[in-house]
Amino acid sequence: MDGGPARTMRTTASVPEFLKSESPNGPTCLVLDVRLPGQSGLDFQGKLVGANVQMPIIFITAHGDIPMSVQAMKGGAIEFLTKPYRDQVLIDAIHVGLARDRVRLENEKELDTFRAHFESLSAREREIMAQVVQGRLSRQIAHDIGISENTVHVHRRNLNFEARAGNPRTAWRA
Repeated sequence: MDGGPARTMRTTASVPEFLKSESPNGPTCLVLDVRLPGQSGLDFQGKLVGANVQMPIIFITAHGDIPMSVQAMKGGAIEFLTKPYRDQVLIDAIHVGLARDRVRLENEKELDTFRAHFESLSAREREIMAQVVQGRLSRQIAHDIGISENTVHVHRRNLNFEARAGNPRTAWRA
């Protein structure tokens, strides 16, 4: 054990078995053979993409060719390994996939936080926020919407941009 976070590996024998299984609760990386029972790995990748299931995919195959690898990579695969491959190459690819998925999950969590905060804003705060992210000054906002500059300052403080993301111009661009 390297002292890092615990990892769980799960294997399934078929696409239907995988689809019936519970979704993982953390970073994920899917290792697919191009030739799966009942369906090709490339077709399965296409279905995952079509269903907006986002997870890094590593393909392995003993029967690959260039068009197949191009199709896999265009579909978002992070690696296409041909058998025989060195174990360390697969392990390294899995680490890359898990790291990418960890970042994706962190970004989704942050975006969910921003969405929840946005939903909690009043209509006036949303109106002011929209102008703030455009770089407008408080006096310009006040003039445009017909309120005092002090009222704009109060709304901006209520938005509390700095505490949530550091920079209001980039915090709300999602």
